[in-house]
Amino acid sequence: MKHDLISDIFTTIRNAEALGKKECIVPASNLAKNILKIMQKEKYIGEVSYIEDGKGGKLRIQLLGKINECGAVRPRFSAGKDEIIKFEKRFLPAADIGILILSTSQGVMTHKDAKKRSIGGVLLGYVY
Repeated sequence: MKHDLISDIFTTIRNAEALGKKECIVPASNLAKNILKIMQKEKYIGEVSYIEDGKGGKLRIQLLGKINECGAVRPRFSAGKDEIIKFEKRFLPAADIGILILSTSQGVMTHKDAKKRSIGGVLLGYVY
């Protein structure tokens, strides 16, 4: 039974990468599309395509084999613009390696974009 969509997506991607698969399929939602778009922009995954199944739809993700670890942040910590560095140290292995994904008032973005815009948000996940 699935309760946390973001956690399910990251777990599916992590498991498929560990097995060396070339693609995986996850449930579709607007938040999932935004998260995957960020991962695609940062070159962690390849193409993302929508599959209509008559229910909610699914997303097919092309894997590139570049993800070592990814996961959802639970509980969803609020990170102010000054607190992002603290969460970088907590969830990422080193400086300039990996990304934190935040949901902000200006949309879903990486921690680097949030720092540039000087805004905070809610942590959704991390990828490296």
